[in-house]
Amino acid sequence: MIFDYETMRLIWWALLGALLIGFAITGGFDLGVATLLPFLGKNDTERRVIINSVGATWEGNQVWLVTAGGALFAAWPLAYSVAFSGFYLALLLTLSALFLRPLGFDYRSKLPSEKWRRNWDIALFAGGLVPALIFGVAFGNLLEGVPFHFNNEMRIFYTGSFWGLLNPFAIVAGVVSVSMIVMHGGVYLQMKTEGDIYERSKTVVTIFSLITLVVFGLAGIWIANIDGYQISSIVSPNTYSDPLAKTVIKAPGLWLANYGHYPILWFFPVLAFVTGLITLILSKINRPGLAFISSSLTLALIILTAGVSMFPFLIPSSSELNSSLTIWDASSSLSTLKIMLWVTLIFLPIVLTYTSWAFRVLRGKITLDHIHQNDHTAY
Repeated sequence: MIFDYETMRLIWWALLGALLIGFAITGGFDLGVATLLPFLGKNDTERRVIINSVGATWEGNQVWLVTAGGALFAAWPLAYSVAFSGFYLALLLTLSALFLRPLGFDYRSKLPSEKWRRNWDIALFAGGLVPALIFGVAFGNLLEGVPFHFNNEMRIFYTGSFWGLLNPFAIVAGVVSVSMIVMHGGVYLQMKTEGDIYERSKTVVTIFSLITLVVFGLAGIWIANIDGYQISSIVSPNTYSDPLAKTVIKAPGLWLANYGHYPILWFFPVLAFVTGLITLILSKINRPGLAFISSSLTLALIILTAGVSMFPFLIPSSSELNSSLTIWDASSSLSTLKIMLWVTLIFLPIVLTYTSWAFRVLRGKITLDHIHQNDHTAY
């Protein structure tokens, strides 16, 4: 396999995006289900049905997030360093919320106490809502720029604060993230349940698909007016990584520059609206299987819209523009990227095959009778 440095960087940018989309689709529906748990489950048995709908697959879905983190560390070490330095408290909060998930799934049904189970339901709700919100807020901050810079020795200095991350645009991005995840979780529950839970899930899909599209449109209008970033100097994509060897400018509307150069990119945001509406319609006419496909496409297209808007930036710097990290100047060496690609080509098909098999085997509905008949094994 012979690829030059530029091609390898593009491949790994695409792979990182694919991993994030994979997590949004697979991990997204169980985060959405957990967020909906206290609202759609009106009694303990219904909540157990909801929990069991994702109980057999949620652990495998986390692999996508872990793999995306590993890929960022190995392929884009400078971006990894800046992200985990600048977003440290936010990531710690995310991990703390994610830690509640295995505890909630494993311990909720250990005691018959109503208070015990209710508290674990709240923990599972937090474990679904908090990560979805913070992931969206993080994307919003990337689009606005992160306050960091390098000195001449390439030491990272972060000059922001945790509360600074909670700016208005980032909160809007967080609402987009939560609403699309809840929509996705609602569609999944339609596939896996019946009766009252099914009907409540249909209502959730209707409400949150509309919220997703409205707030996504608002975010698009906002992006057209906030400062975007653009490289103004000549960049050689085949040279070694040096973030300080370029010049970056900042001006309103620059995040839409890629769409001006390549109008075909409008396909992503436009189709996101189309698939979002299709999801609503398919859910209404009781076709949850097809709605899950269209919901998955909606999530993927929203993430791709953000990705192609920012390209080639990974983490733009708001405090020192020339310190911004791009795919051309923040990557590992060419040999590292090639070795990692071989590893990915070997193991990613295995993961995809196993995941497809697992979902095929577990494609049946979770019913109240299932909970009663398997009370010793159900959550």
